[in-house]
Amino acid sequence: MVSGDGLSKPLCFKIIMQKRKMERERNKITSVCVYCASSTQVASAYREAATELGRLLGERNLRVINGAGNSGLMCAVSDATLAAGGTVTGVIPRFMVEQDWCHKGLTDLVEVDSMHERKQRMADLSDAVIALPGGCGTLEELLEVITWKQLGLYLNPIVILNINGYFDPLLEMFRRAVDEHFMRPQHAALWAVASTPAEAVELIYSEPVWDASLRKQALV
Repeated sequence: MVSGDGLSKPLCFKIIMQKRKMERERNKITSVCVYCASSTQVASAYREAATELGRLLGERNLRVINGAGNSGLMCAVSDATLAAGGTVTGVIPRFMVEQDWCHKGLTDLVEVDSMHERKQRMADLSDAVIALPGGCGTLEELLEVITWKQLGLYLNPIVILNINGYFDPLLEMFRRAVDEHFMRPQHAALWAVASTPAEAVELIYSEPVWDASLRKQALV
């Protein structure tokens, strides 16, 4: 299909994204939302990756935005970020505070009324998203922010940190969604994939900020 300026939609998409990528390389990331598990039973490779990611973000003096959990990978990211000189803003529903699931050593704590408000606030506070492996909560957060980006509601880089190939089935599901025309091929640019924490941190600087005008291509 050809757009009003005579360019095909895929070509139009490429031009917009190349322009945004050049702009993004001049931008400064100050805060990164990190999605991850609160489970304490996961393999050591995941905890090591969470700790390394937190250290790298802290060394860059970045503010981590997360769910303020006091266990699992979420706690590991927070502790490593703080130890490396960064700051952490946790966003948590009040019912979780009442359950004593809240990290008490964070730089800032934002208490909210609902899970919906938590996710919105975390996105609003962030210049980028990195998703570590996690369960239903992590997957739901990741899929929601990707959907927001497809709709032009969240424009910043989203990086999937694929430790031990954990996200391979999800990435295959995305490919199938494209193959079976539930998504456009261009929608694969909504996220980037990293295999190491260092690569994930580099990608938040190099991946383009989405252009809100691309919501015109949200539907297939």
